[in-house]
Amino acid sequence: MAKSITTLIVDDEFLALNLLEHYIEQVPGLTLSGRFKSPLEAAQRLQEGDIELLFLDIQMPTLSGNHLLRTLKHPPVTIFTTAYADYAVEAFELNAVDYLLKPFSFERFLQAVNKAKELLRPAVPAMVPQESKDYFSVKVDGKVVRIPFEDILFIEGLKEYVRIVCRDARHVTLASLKDLEELLPATHFLRVHKSFIVAKNKVQALDGNRLEIGAHKIPVSRSRREAVVEAVFYE
Repeated sequence: MAKSITTLIVDDEFLALNLLEHYIEQVPGLTLSGRFKSPLEAAQRLQEGDIELLFLDIQMPTLSGNHLLRTLKHPPVTIFTTAYADYAVEAFELNAVDYLLKPFSFERFLQAVNKAKELLRPAVPAMVPQESKDYFSVKVDGKVVRIPFEDILFIEGLKEYVRIVCRDARHVTLASLKDLEELLPATHFLRVHKSFIVAKNKVQALDGNRLEIGAHKIPVSRSRREAVVEAVFYE
């Protein structure tokens, strides 16, 4: 069973406290640890360090919500709740996960909570190397997908992500091309461009500076062309 997220509400309006408490009670996986009208009292509770998700009003007496957040050495994941749109930029500068403008619906509240849950979800390695050398696993859309080496045609780097193109499927996962290059067997795969790795036995032809793999045209770096030709066509 997934661990429940420890939650705190800080708002100087009684009705807002009640509404947030009611919303939290409707969401599985959230546990309300406390509610405070006083930001100073909330600050003492937050210093204990066990609060994972904070619903925080901005305009409050004595200490505003954004100033309260700045006093915390290790602030929790925070969702601002306020009647004023003027503070949105500052809220996101403070790394707030969302900014709920009062009055907000349960649906909008749930959208914000789901963002927070994504941040608080335990990290799962994007790539899970296996002892067997004929496949690896990647995390795709919340699922772990097993990809046999033999199915891979090529892999394309997309900044923080990679696109793995197989015979019958395509998978996009959070990883770097360098990570995969180190994981894949060099006997079967080759980096041919700063953004592409190909399966050598899937290459059909070289046309100028482009490798042909079925209907796909894969660019080859000029600096790598000679080595690619040797490795793909003559080894």
